[in-house]
Amino acid sequence: MIKAKQSLGQNFLVDENMARKIVDCIDPQPSDIVIEIGPGTGVITRYMQPRVKRLVAVEIDQRLYDQLLRGFQHADNFELVQRDFLKVDLSEFGADKVRVVGNIPYNITSPILFKIFAHRRLVKDLILLVQKQVGERVVSRSGGKEYGILAVFSQAFADVDMLLRVPPTVFMPRPKIDSALIRWFFTEERAQNIKDEAFFRSIVKQAFGMRRKMLRNSLKEYAQKTSCDFTRRPEQLSVEEWIELANELTWKPSTAKK
Repeated sequence: MIKAKQSLGQNFLVDENMARKIVDCIDPQPSDIVIEIGPGTGVITRYMQPRVKRLVAVEIDQRLYDQLLRGFQHADNFELVQRDFLKVDLSEFGADKVRVVGNIPYNITSPILFKIFAHRRLVKDLILLVQKQVGERVVSRSGGKEYGILAVFSQAFADVDMLLRVPPTVFMPRPKIDSALIRWFFTEERAQNIKDEAFFRSIVKQAFGMRRKMLRNSLKEYAQKTSCDFTRRPEQLSVEEWIELANELTWKPSTAKK
């Protein structure tokens, strides 16, 4: 058994029953092109590879890369890439939308999410094992204490669900926290209404940067430019209300002074 590297945030899934449950939740289809982030020892990979059209495993660790290469050398639909997933260009995997899955290092959850959000038109869905607390934030609704930037962005771009709760006992080494399997199914239902995505992201981050303050304080420079109730705090606005507010505040060239 290859020893996990703390520097890479590795916690290997070692429970075969849990691996099967996770793959059943992913529900791989014969037409799927799947990118697996950090396959590790390949416990999920083994159950997923026979069920898909193409599986691309992205592994940064040379030791695991060599082991996976030996283990899947006869699988025609399997491709192994030794790279940092954050530096992978998703467009290189063809014109079809891909599915992205993984048991990821928890310390790079946010960078991975924001990378996928930025390239979501290339992705059908994203299914990740994350810290349970992070998963709860992703699926939380407005008004709750867990509701924040991750929830607003996730739910603006996708339908999100917690598919499975995963105990620390199925990993080696055991993490100190519970995990959860979260799915982002990307849809333009809400995102298509965003007029300026960069401005939307900016204003949400600005407001939640001072989440205990009313909007009239965190977004005071916009207070005279909107009909929104600025006595509310950022967690009290739904995703749809955040989109409406950003659209209302978006700078329009036609109104600029000449």
